[in-house]
Amino acid sequence: MLYKLANQPGGFTPQKYFSIDRVFRNESMDATHLAEFHQVEGVVADYDLSLGDLIGIIKAFFLKIGITQMRFKPAYNPYTEPSMEIFAFHPDLKKWTEIGNSGVFRPEMLRPMGLPENVRVIAWGLSLERPTMIKYRLNNIRDLFGHKIDLEQTRSAKLYRY
Repeated sequence: MLYKLANQPGGFTPQKYFSIDRVFRNESMDATHLAEFHQVEGVVADYDLSLGDLIGIIKAFFLKIGITQMRFKPAYNPYTEPSMEIFAFHPDLKKWTEIGNSGVFRPEMLRPMGLPENVRVIAWGLSLERPTMIKYRLNNIRDLFGHKIDLEQTRSAKLYRY
């Protein structure tokens, strides 16, 4: 995708790409982990983007769904530097819960694709289930899916459109 962006007719133009995907992982299920979950992925390529731009986009996304208490922690990702894990506070569990990961693509990843020198690419992957768990004050992520789900809670939940 980034290679095509760099080599399109007329040269580079800033772009934004988003997807919502179902993810499968071979993990044990517990109060905050599911074997399958949904992830919002985003990639923005533009001139002179910064870590501040990335933090602003992530904060705006979660504020729209009512998540106001967030923290960012430095992390390691092989393709991005700086990289951050994103945490939100769960008031009922009284703990910070990881809700995503993000970073700024390393220049050595972008140069071989032919992107202009001052183009930066920011990217993130955000969970949908964990913020939903926080928003609706659920103590166990398994209450969102499966045979134990409270259908009345699902019926009475407000829908949000933006």
